[in-house]
Amino acid sequence: MSSTFRAPGTSGTFFNPLRRALVASSLLLAGLACAAGYPERPLTLVAPYPAGGAADVLARLLARKLEEQLGQPVVVENKPGAGTAIGAAAVANAKPDGYTLLVSSNSTFTLNPALQAKLSYDPVKGFEPIGMVGSVALAVLAHPSVTASTVPQLVAAAKANPDKFLYGSFGNGTSSNFAGAMFNNATGLKMTHVPYKGSAPLMTDLIGGQIPLSFDTVVAAAPQLKTGKIKVLAVTTAKRSALLPDVPTVAESGYPGFDMTAWLALVAPHGLPPAVKARLDKALATTMASTDTQDKMKAAGFEPGYSAVADWPGMITADIARMKAIAERSQIKVD
Repeated sequence: MSSTFRAPGTSGTFFNPLRRALVASSLLLAGLACAAGYPERPLTLVAPYPAGGAADVLARLLARKLEEQLGQPVVVENKPGAGTAIGAAAVANAKPDGYTLLVSSNSTFTLNPALQAKLSYDPVKGFEPIGMVGSVALAVLAHPSVTASTVPQLVAAAKANPDKFLYGSFGNGTSSNFAGAMFNNATGLKMTHVPYKGSAPLMTDLIGGQIPLSFDTVVAAAPQLKTGKIKVLAVTTAKRSALLPDVPTVAESGYPGFDMTAWLALVAPHGLPPAVKARLDKALATTMASTDTQDKMKAAGFEPGYSAVADWPGMITADIARMKAIAERSQIKVD
Protein backbone atom coordinates (compact mmCIF):
# COMPACT_ATOMS: atom_id res chain seq x y z
CA MET A 1 0.00 0.00 0.00
CA SER A 2 1.29 3.40 -0.92
CA SER A 3 2.41 5.61 1.98
CA THR A 4 1.48 8.78 0.14
CA PHE A 5 -1.55 10.83 1.10
CA ARG A 6 -3.55 13.69 -0.37
CA ALA A 7 -3.22 16.87 1.72
CA PRO A 8 -6.55 18.67 2.13
CA GLY A 9 -6.98 21.44 -0.44
CA THR A 10 -3.91 20.56 -2.49
CA SER A 11 -5.82 19.79 -5.70
CA GLY A 12 -3.95 16.64 -6.63
CA THR A 13 -0.53 17.48 -5.18
CA PHE A 14 0.88 14.54 -3.28
CA PHE A 15 3.40 14.48 -0.41
CA ASN A 16 5.32 11.46 0.72
CA PRO A 17 7.16 11.12 4.05
CA LEU A 18 10.48 12.15 2.50
CA ARG A 19 9.03 15.33 1.06
CA ARG A 20 7.35 16.14 4.38
CA ALA A 21 10.69 15.73 6.11
CA LEU A 22 12.36 18.01 3.57
CA VAL A 23 9.66 20.67 4.06
CA ALA A 24 10.03 20.47 7.83
CA SER A 25 13.81 20.70 7.53
CA SER A 26 13.61 23.73 5.26
CA LEU A 27 11.27 25.49 7.69
CA LEU A 28 13.60 24.69 10.57
CA LEU A 29 16.60 25.99 8.64
CA ALA A 30 14.69 29.15 7.73
CA GLY A 31 13.87 29.66 11.40
CA LEU A 32 17.48 29.11 12.39
CA ALA A 33 18.64 31.54 9.71
CA CYS A 34 16.33 34.22 11.10
CA ALA A 35 17.41 33.47 14.64
CA ALA A 36 21.09 33.54 13.69
CA GLY A 37 20.89 37.28 13.06
CA TYR A 38 18.82 38.01 16.15
CA PRO A 39 18.43 40.70 17.22
CA GLU A 40 18.45 42.84 14.10
CA ARG A 41 16.28 45.69 15.39
CA PRO A 42 15.24 47.29 18.70
CA LEU A 43 13.39 45.25 21.31
CA THR A 44 10.36 46.34 23.34
CA LEU A 45 10.31 45.58 27.07
CA VAL A 46 6.80 45.96 28.44
CA ALA A 47 6.29 47.08 32.04
CA PRO A 48 2.61 46.58 32.94
CA TYR A 49 2.60 49.51 35.37
CA PRO A 50 2.76 53.30 35.05
CA ALA A 51 6.20 54.89 35.04
CA GLY A 52 7.76 55.23 38.48
CA GLY A 53 6.68 51.95 40.04
CA ALA A 54 8.98 49.12 41.09
CA ALA A 55 8.49 47.08 37.91
CA ASP A 56 9.13 50.17 35.80
CA VAL A 57 12.34 50.98 37.70
CA LEU A 58 13.56 47.42 37.23
CA ALA A 59 12.52 47.38 33.56
CA ARG A 60 14.61 50.45 32.81
CA LEU A 61 17.60 49.09 34.69
CA LEU A 62 17.40 45.75 32.85
CA ALA A 63 16.82 47.45 29.51
CA ARG A 64 20.08 49.37 29.72
CA LYS A 65 22.01 46.25 30.71
CA LEU A 66 20.40 43.99 28.10
CA GLU A 67 21.27 46.53 25.41
CA GLU A 68 24.93 45.94 26.22
CA GLN A 69 24.50 42.20 25.73
CA LEU A 70 22.23 42.21 22.69
CA GLY A 71 23.71 45.14 20.76
CA GLN A 72 20.31 46.68 20.06
CA PRO A 73 18.21 49.31 21.85
CA VAL A 74 15.70 47.95 24.37
CA VAL A 75 12.77 50.35 24.62
CA VAL A 76 10.62 50.25 27.78
CA GLU A 77 6.91 50.57 27.07
CA ASN A 78 4.50 51.12 29.97
CA LYS A 79 1.16 49.35 29.53
CA PRO A 80 -0.65 49.75 32.87
CA GLY A 81 -4.13 48.71 33.86
CA ALA A 82 -6.33 45.82 34.99
CA GLY A 83 -3.87 44.66 37.61
CA THR A 84 -1.11 44.17 34.97
CA ALA A 85 -3.46 42.17 32.69
CA ILE A 86 -3.36 44.70 29.83
CA GLY A 87 0.41 44.60 29.49
CA ALA A 88 0.59 40.86 30.09
CA ALA A 89 -2.01 40.11 27.41
CA ALA A 90 -0.23 42.36 24.93
CA VAL A 91 2.97 40.36 25.34
CA ALA A 92 1.31 36.94 25.46
CA ASN A 93 -0.42 37.73 22.16
CA ALA A 94 2.65 39.23 20.49
CA LYS A 95 4.65 37.43 17.82
CA PRO A 96 7.10 35.05 19.56
CA ASP A 97 10.15 36.36 17.76
CA GLY A 98 12.09 37.72 20.74
CA TYR A 99 11.38 41.37 20.04
CA THR A 100 8.65 41.77 22.67
CA LEU A 101 9.41 40.98 26.30
CA LEU A 102 7.66 41.47 29.64
CA VAL A 103 9.08 42.16 33.07
CA SER A 104 6.51 41.78 35.79
CA SER A 105 5.83 40.45 39.25
CA ASN A 106 3.91 37.56 40.72
CA SER A 107 0.85 39.82 40.44
CA THR A 108 0.73 38.89 36.76
CA PHE A 109 1.64 35.24 36.94
CA THR A 110 0.08 33.87 40.13
CA LEU A 111 -1.97 36.46 42.02
CA ASN A 112 -4.35 37.47 39.22
CA PRO A 113 -5.01 33.82 38.32
CA ALA A 114 -5.65 33.02 41.98
CA LEU A 115 -8.45 35.57 42.05
CA GLN A 116 -9.91 35.48 38.55
CA ALA A 117 -11.28 32.47 36.72
CA LYS A 118 -11.03 34.24 33.36
CA LEU A 119 -8.06 36.30 32.26
CA SER A 120 -7.08 37.84 28.94
CA TYR A 121 -3.86 35.79 29.00
CA ASP A 122 -2.79 32.32 30.11
CA PRO A 123 -0.12 32.59 32.86
CA VAL A 124 1.03 29.01 32.25
CA LYS A 125 0.85 28.57 28.48
CA GLY A 126 1.15 32.17 27.36
CA PHE A 127 4.78 32.85 28.26
CA GLU A 128 8.30 31.59 27.73
CA PRO A 129 10.42 32.24 30.84
CA ILE A 130 13.77 33.92 30.36
CA GLY A 131 14.50 33.97 34.07
CA MET A 132 13.68 35.13 37.57
CA VAL A 133 15.47 38.37 38.40
CA GLY A 134 14.76 38.99 42.08
CA SER A 135 12.26 40.26 44.60
CA VAL A 136 11.21 43.44 46.35
CA ALA A 137 9.80 44.06 49.81
CA LEU A 138 6.48 45.77 50.42
CA ALA A 139 5.89 48.25 53.21
CA VAL A 140 3.04 49.55 55.35
CA LEU A 141 3.07 53.28 54.60
CA ALA A 142 1.17 56.21 56.09
CA HIS A 143 0.63 59.90 55.53
CA PRO A 144 2.29 62.02 58.28
CA SER A 145 -1.15 63.04 59.55
CA VAL A 146 -1.70 59.48 60.77
CA THR A 147 -0.66 59.54 64.42
CA ALA A 148 0.35 55.87 64.53
CA SER A 149 4.04 55.15 63.99
CA THR A 150 4.00 51.41 64.64
CA VAL A 151 1.77 48.52 63.62
CA PRO A 152 0.32 48.06 67.15
CA GLN A 153 -0.51 51.78 67.28
CA LEU A 154 -2.16 51.59 63.86
CA VAL A 155 -4.23 48.58 64.84
CA ALA A 156 -5.40 50.30 68.02
CA ALA A 157 -6.28 53.51 66.17
CA ALA A 158 -8.11 51.67 63.38
CA LYS A 159 -10.14 49.63 65.84
CA ALA A 160 -11.10 52.78 67.72
CA ASN A 161 -12.06 54.58 64.48
CA PRO A 162 -13.09 51.84 62.04
CA ASP A 163 -14.60 54.26 59.50
CA LYS A 164 -11.55 56.52 59.34
CA PHE A 165 -9.00 54.13 57.92
CA LEU A 166 -8.74 52.77 54.40
CA TYR A 167 -5.72 51.65 52.42
CA GLY A 168 -4.59 51.97 48.84
CA SER A 169 -2.89 49.38 46.66
CA PHE A 170 -1.37 49.65 43.20
CA GLY A 171 -4.09 47.47 41.69
CA ASN A 172 -6.62 44.72 42.20
CA GLY A 173 -5.01 41.31 42.47
CA THR A 174 -1.50 42.72 42.91
CA SER A 175 0.95 41.85 45.67
CA SER A 176 0.04 45.22 47.19
CA ASN A 177 -3.64 44.18 47.34
CA PHE A 178 -2.67 40.80 48.82
CA ALA A 179 -0.48 42.46 51.45
CA GLY A 180 -3.30 44.76 52.55
CA ALA A 181 -5.87 41.98 52.69
CA MET A 182 -3.49 39.74 54.62
CA PHE A 183 -2.85 42.62 57.03
CA ASN A 184 -6.58 43.04 57.59
CA ASN A 185 -6.96 39.33 58.21
CA ALA A 186 -3.98 39.09 60.57
CA THR A 187 -4.94 42.12 62.65
CA GLY A 188 -8.69 41.67 62.61
CA LEU A 189 -9.20 45.02 60.91
CA LYS A 190 -11.68 45.74 58.13
CA MET A 191 -9.99 48.62 56.36
CA THR A 192 -11.53 49.43 52.97
CA HIS A 193 -9.38 48.70 49.94
CA VAL A 194 -8.90 51.44 47.31
CA PRO A 195 -7.18 50.11 44.17
CA TYR A 196 -5.09 52.44 41.96
CA LYS A 197 -3.74 51.99 38.46
CA GLY A 198 -0.14 51.66 39.54
CA SER A 199 2.27 52.73 42.22
CA ALA A 200 2.87 56.28 40.96
CA PRO A 201 -0.75 57.52 41.28
CA LEU A 202 -1.04 55.66 44.59
CA MET A 203 2.02 57.45 45.95
CA THR A 204 0.75 60.81 44.69
CA ASP A 205 -2.46 60.45 46.68
CA LEU A 206 -0.65 59.18 49.78
CA ILE A 207 1.68 62.18 49.74
CA GLY A 208 -1.28 64.49 49.20
CA GLY A 209 -3.22 62.99 52.08
CA GLN A 210 -6.10 61.83 49.87
CA ILE A 211 -5.52 58.37 51.31
CA PRO A 212 -4.09 57.71 54.80
CA LEU A 213 -2.43 54.33 54.26
CA SER A 214 -0.96 52.24 51.48
CA PHE A 215 0.92 49.04 50.84
CA ASP A 216 3.65 49.73 48.32
CA THR A 217 7.18 48.63 47.49
CA VAL A 218 10.21 49.93 49.35
CA VAL A 219 11.49 50.99 45.90
CA ALA A 220 8.64 53.47 45.52
CA ALA A 221 8.68 54.46 49.19
CA ALA A 222 12.38 55.13 49.81
CA PRO A 223 12.70 58.52 48.01
CA GLN A 224 9.56 59.87 49.72
CA LEU A 225 10.65 58.61 53.13
CA LYS A 226 13.89 60.59 52.84
CA THR A 227 11.94 63.81 52.36
CA GLY A 228 9.48 63.06 55.16
CA LYS A 229 6.49 63.21 52.84
CA ILE A 230 5.34 59.80 54.08
CA LYS A 231 6.29 57.45 56.90
CA VAL A 232 6.77 53.69 57.15
CA LEU A 233 5.42 51.45 59.91
CA ALA A 234 6.70 48.04 58.84
CA VAL A 235 7.70 45.84 55.92
CA THR A 236 5.63 42.83 54.90
CA THR A 237 8.45 40.38 54.20
CA ALA A 238 9.71 37.68 56.56
CA LYS A 239 13.07 39.47 56.86
CA ARG A 240 13.87 43.16 57.07
CA SER A 241 14.59 45.02 53.87
CA ALA A 242 18.22 45.83 53.14
CA LEU A 243 17.04 49.25 51.92
CA LEU A 244 15.22 49.96 55.22
CA PRO A 245 17.17 47.91 57.79
CA ASP A 246 15.82 49.84 60.79
CA VAL A 247 12.19 49.20 59.90
CA PRO A 248 10.62 46.17 61.62
CA THR A 249 8.63 43.50 59.83
CA VAL A 250 4.91 43.00 60.41
CA ALA A 251 5.87 39.65 61.92
CA GLU A 252 8.17 41.38 64.40
CA SER A 253 5.39 43.81 65.21
CA GLY A 254 3.23 41.13 66.77
CA TYR A 255 2.00 39.00 63.88
CA PRO A 256 4.33 36.00 63.51
CA GLY A 257 4.39 34.26 60.17
CA PHE A 258 3.28 37.30 58.18
CA ASP A 259 5.10 37.30 54.83
CA MET A 260 4.22 38.86 51.50
CA THR A 261 6.98 39.29 48.94
CA ALA A 262 6.81 40.46 45.32
CA TRP A 263 9.04 38.44 42.98
CA LEU A 264 9.85 39.50 39.43
CA ALA A 265 10.58 37.66 36.20
CA LEU A 266 11.50 38.38 32.59
CA VAL A 267 9.40 36.48 30.05
CA ALA A 268 8.58 36.40 26.33
CA PRO A 269 5.58 35.11 24.38
CA HIS A 270 5.40 31.33 24.32
CA GLY A 271 6.89 29.67 21.24
CA LEU A 272 10.24 31.42 20.89
CA PRO A 273 12.62 29.81 18.38
CA PRO A 274 15.18 27.82 20.42
CA ALA A 275 18.10 29.88 19.13
CA VAL A 276 16.38 33.15 20.10
CA LYS A 277 15.54 31.84 23.55
CA ALA A 278 19.14 30.71 24.02
CA ARG A 279 20.34 34.19 23.06
CA LEU A 280 17.99 35.85 25.56
CA ASP A 281 18.82 33.32 28.26
CA LYS A 282 22.53 34.06 27.89
CA ALA A 283 21.98 37.83 27.80
CA LEU A 284 19.95 37.80 31.02
CA ALA A 285 22.30 35.39 32.81
CA THR A 286 25.28 37.58 31.94
CA THR A 287 23.40 40.73 32.92
CA MET A 288 22.39 39.32 36.30
CA ALA A 289 25.89 38.00 37.02
CA SER A 290 27.26 41.53 36.71
CA THR A 291 28.29 43.10 40.01
CA ASP A 292 27.21 46.47 38.63
CA THR A 293 23.69 45.15 37.92
CA GLN A 294 23.42 43.62 41.37
CA ASP A 295 24.68 46.77 43.08
CA LYS A 296 22.24 48.97 41.17
CA MET A 297 19.36 46.64 41.97
CA LYS A 298 20.22 46.67 45.66
CA ALA A 299 20.57 50.46 45.67
CA ALA A 300 17.07 50.68 44.17
CA GLY A 301 15.63 48.36 46.82
CA PHE A 302 15.57 45.05 44.97
CA GLU A 303 17.00 41.76 46.18
CA PRO A 304 18.78 40.27 43.12
CA GLY A 305 17.93 36.63 42.68
CA TYR A 306 18.56 35.30 39.18
CA SER A 307 17.57 31.77 38.25
CA ALA A 308 16.58 30.05 35.04
CA VAL A 309 13.15 28.43 35.21
CA ALA A 310 13.31 24.81 34.10
CA ASP A 311 9.62 24.10 34.69
CA TRP A 312 7.53 27.23 34.27
CA PRO A 313 4.16 25.41 34.13
CA GLY A 314 4.94 23.44 37.28
CA MET A 315 6.20 26.45 39.21
CA ILE A 316 3.34 28.75 38.21
CA THR A 317 0.63 26.13 38.77
CA ALA A 318 1.95 25.35 42.25
CA ASP A 319 2.19 29.02 43.21
CA ILE A 320 -1.30 29.78 41.92
CA ALA A 321 -2.64 27.04 44.22
CA ARG A 322 -0.71 28.54 47.15
CA MET A 323 -2.03 32.03 46.40
CA LYS A 324 -5.60 30.74 46.10
CA ALA A 325 -5.28 29.29 49.59
CA ILE A 326 -4.03 32.65 50.92
CA ALA A 327 -6.82 34.49 49.10
CA GLU A 328 -9.47 32.24 50.61
CA ARG A 329 -7.96 32.49 54.08
CA SER A 330 -7.63 36.27 53.86
CA GLN A 331 -10.91 36.75 51.97
CA ILE A 332 -9.21 38.59 49.12
CA LYS A 333 -11.56 39.42 46.28
CA VAL A 334 -11.28 41.46 43.12
CA ASP A 335 -13.43 44.54 43.70
